[in-house]
Amino acid sequence: MPMMDTLANGLTTIMNNEMRRKRECVINTASKLLGRVLRVIQLNSYIGEFEFVDDGRSGKFRVQLLGRINKCGAIKPHIPVSFKEIENWEKRFLPSRDIGVLVVSTSQGVLSHREVKERKIGGRLLAFVY
Repeated sequence: MPMMDTLANGLTTIMNNEMRRKRECVINTASKLLGRVLRVIQLNSYIGEFEFVDDGRSGKFRVQLLGRINKCGAIKPHIPVSFKEIENWEKRFLPSRDIGVLVVSTSQGVLSHREVKERKIGGRLLAFVY
């Protein structure tokens, strides 16, 4: 029985290991999208290094945890947003201004909500972290 949403599963794995105060975790099913979301989370310094481990199947990610994540998760369904609407979604998913990151899939790649506002482009909401 295959797992369907690799992004949601990966973020849940991170969340669970973070709550247990683990130093690292292994996300069993990897995907390109999950890798790009991890990159955005890493650039905003919520996680440390992560690496792709090829196991001959779909692969795994080994993620170094820094103990900085209070909550993270996938946003389902992936809601289409314009950069003007981003602030409303920040209010909905993040605890307060300047805390946390919304991860948005755009035509220019997977970006944080701050980059989306700077570049004035829209996209689809994928995940949140704070």
